[in-house]
Amino acid sequence: MSRQLFVTTALPYANGKFHIGHIMEYIQADIWVRFQRMMGNSVDFCCADDTHGAPIMIAAEKAGVTPQAFVADIAAGRKPYLDGFHISFDNWHSTDAPENHELAQAIYRDLRDNPDGSLIEKRTIEQFFDPQKSMFLPDRFIKGECPKCHAKDQYGDNCEVCGAVYAPTDLINPYSALSGAKPELRQSEHFFFKLSDPRCVSFLSEWTQDGKLQPEVANKIKEWFSERSNPDGSTSNGLGDWDISRDAPYFGIEIPDAPGKYFYVWLDAPIGYLASLKNLLSRRGVNFDAYMANPALEQYHFIGKDIVTFHTLFWPATLHFSGRKTPSNVFVHGFLTVNNGEKMSKSRGTGLDPLKYLKLGMNPEWLRYYLAAKLSARNEDIDFNAEDFMARVNSDLIGKFVNIASRAAGFLSKRFAGQIGVVSEDGAALLHQLRGERAQIEQLYESREFAKALRETMLLADRVNAYVDANKPWELAKQAGMEARLQDVCSVCIKAFRILTCYLKPVLPELALQVERFLNIEPLNFVNIMQPLAAGHVIGNYQHLMQRVDVKQLDALFEAPDSAATSAGTGQTPTSNPAPGGEAIAATIGIEDFAKIDLRIAKVVACEAVQGSTKLLRLSLDVGELDDAGQPRLRQVFSGIASMYQPEDLVGKLTVVVANLAPRTMKFGVSEGMVLAASHADEKKNPGIYVLEPFAGAVPGLRIH
Repeated sequence: MSRQLFVTTALPYANGKFHIGHIMEYIQADIWVRFQRMMGNSVDFCCADDTHGAPIMIAAEKAGVTPQAFVADIAAGRKPYLDGFHISFDNWHSTDAPENHELAQAIYRDLRDNPDGSLIEKRTIEQFFDPQKSMFLPDRFIKGECPKCHAKDQYGDNCEVCGAVYAPTDLINPYSALSGAKPELRQSEHFFFKLSDPRCVSFLSEWTQDGKLQPEVANKIKEWFSERSNPDGSTSNGLGDWDISRDAPYFGIEIPDAPGKYFYVWLDAPIGYLASLKNLLSRRGVNFDAYMANPALEQYHFIGKDIVTFHTLFWPATLHFSGRKTPSNVFVHGFLTVNNGEKMSKSRGTGLDPLKYLKLGMNPEWLRYYLAAKLSARNEDIDFNAEDFMARVNSDLIGKFVNIASRAAGFLSKRFAGQIGVVSEDGAALLHQLRGERAQIEQLYESREFAKALRETMLLADRVNAYVDANKPWELAKQAGMEARLQDVCSVCIKAFRILTCYLKPVLPELALQVERFLNIEPLNFVNIMQPLAAGHVIGNYQHLMQRVDVKQLDALFEAPDSAATSAGTGQTPTSNPAPGGEAIAATIGIEDFAKIDLRIAKVVACEAVQGSTKLLRLSLDVGELDDAGQPRLRQVFSGIASMYQPEDLVGKLTVVVANLAPRTMKFGVSEGMVLAASHADEKKNPGIYVLEPFAGAVPGLRIH
């Protein structure tokens, strides 16, 4: 039976661009969402910009714009990241949208007017005031020493080191993050959500320990029920009440019946999940209240471990005591570090730049695969290691997976018009083994054990490659009378490739789409994969599916911003003009250097694809040479231009070849020169490769001066 799921990721604060930590979370959630859809389940995947709070107000003031204009500008930059990494959100909204104002105020009223007794209480408190800025300080603009673990420079609401939650007045040696001044305590009337109420303590004690959360998260939360700090320095058992109001000036949602008071951003931000969903449903013509009232609806949140408190205490209590559905589960992940183990941090702006990754032409699915290969269901930090990244992508995705199709598709296209043949007993047994792992891989995806799911899939790919190596289709193709066996073996490979593609599709959606087009099949899912590809089915022509990671891209990815200030090898400052072809002009050479290169006109006498390679063509070139018998001598040259040219299109053409290049021994044979071709440095955005062709009148053997 189809499930109805509502899935969210943590709302990014609208004061800056995405960092790689955001992208990791979105990829993790997106993989799970795509898997659920492949299982036939209905999923609404929503997120929004977290737009309220004093930091936004202050940043907008510095920029000379309204807070609304400030966050709108930030929101306008989200799309390249989300589209670039194939993140399949159904809706991206804003917490400053009308739906969020309406829902936040309604939820507050329901908490205030709870029939069993109000959970909202007014209190006069002492609050830190910045005498230099003449304003009450938000928690995040007060820093000091954590009262629990004594870590320095911690924020006024929670400690990033030990996870403790406290009042700003609990900080040791506090200071204003805006001016550096020592803040003064002044009185102000605030609104509190009574989390210490026995009803809340009882509910949360059960909700956090009933299996909804990861064991390590549930165990951590259990500690918070045992002891809390009081403003006077004493401690007491149970949960502390939650200050949910802030004083004007403040960019946020006004508290009903309380002029000059606004909701603390952490009250209305999670409600933004519901607001985004409501906006989506209204555009579909679906009633939001009826949707949420469905008892079978499952609600899931993917979050980082730094915001566990808000999502596992405040959020479920807010929902439950306002009469609303609580989350089915909150999935907590660790931090992402890069190379040297440095923690990702929004506030510090550290980490790998996702947009730079895309601008360098790096395949987004390389990153999706690499992160998935490290992600588990546990709340654990993971590290992006450049060398490991290149090894995993090149070895697993190219060497093991893509290689299966490249080794078989060409034979089917050339010899059998692309037709899938009848599979013999040994091949059928292999395919049966692959399908037999479906239930295990499904369970691993369901439980978010992505690393294990990919590991099992690559073990299956190893079995397929062992089958290929045992049957050697390239040898069968040379043997008379082995046509049927060749079609059989290649058909098994393609059928196996289809199954493996299904298992990888949640992680590699764009690659899977290319495979579906190439195989001429319906979109793959975990139901139709059990239906075999029938004999006689015709596949399309194979096109190269994925490039290998180039170490130069990784070097550029981690290159310091100022390290490209001079042209490599020249010491010259580059001009402001765009570099031709995407790269700077090389260092100056003398005429004597150019004279060392022997460029000759060559005629393509024959050309063919290279079995076992998706990039190379084998060209037979007439460069005007004669053999010992006085007959024309042809050179064999391998050229990586298969993505742009069909072999038959080149036969009879004239081109230019480097004739005095030292012969190079490749696994396909000896290459005796280099055909000249032009290409852009950014092969991702400008993938064309253009072979040079002389004007009419040139003949083979003429030297270019």
